[in-house]
Amino acid sequence: MLPNMQIIHYLSARKLKIMEKVKVIEIKKSIFEENGREADELRAELKKKGVFLLNLMSSPGSGKTTTLIATINAIKDKIKVAVMEADIDSDVDAIKIKEATGIESIQLHTGGMCHLDAEMTRQGLDNLSEGLDLAILENVGNLVCPAEFDTGAVRNAMILSVPEGHDKPLKYPLMFSICDVVLINKTDVLPYFDFDMDKCREYIAMRNPAAKVFPICARTGEGVDSFANWLLEEVALWKN
Repeated sequence: MLPNMQIIHYLSARKLKIMEKVKVIEIKKSIFEENGREADELRAELKKKGVFLLNLMSSPGSGKTTTLIATINAIKDKIKVAVMEADIDSDVDAIKIKEATGIESIQLHTGGMCHLDAEMTRQGLDNLSEGLDLAILENVGNLVCPAEFDTGAVRNAMILSVPEGHDKPLKYPLMFSICDVVLINKTDVLPYFDFDMDKCREYIAMRNPAAKVFPICARTGEGVDSFANWLLEEVALWKN
């Protein structure tokens, strides 16, 4: 019998030989590539229909739903809007949107997944009414997974709330690099937090120099009109 140490070396060598014969598939890369194709197809279909899809992301508790309510109420008389609320469970946000704005709002359950991909988004869109100008996807609340999956949206937006800190763009580079718009929410509590607005803008520009930044307070409505006007302009450009 071989000594223990020799057995270990023997097994390691044998394992290496087996691994050399086994085809290794990069699952993550394959999934992303397939999702990318589906997202591009979905965008092309939305362009033909004249539907603008906005993907809204953020951490839990940043004020996504409150921001949506304020924004929708500012634009709903000018364009036809519907919302898809994505969550692991519950229909709390979809009901809240419906009651506060009166527009069409549906809930998407992800079955435990922490994000939506293009196919999931398509399923949601297929359950919305025809003739929309704007569909808004409120993605699952976190700053990691949603950033990795293209939903087929025309524009990506994210909310950073003041209590989260001005250094978030340094900690979550992918999220801030893919977003066309960053809403800095809860500006009413700036006096109570060590939040440097100038530093935050600087860090966002490091990740994405083209990103637009809108300081807002969704609770009071301050700054929401600027974002709403930008959104209306983007929808009009997409439909032309």
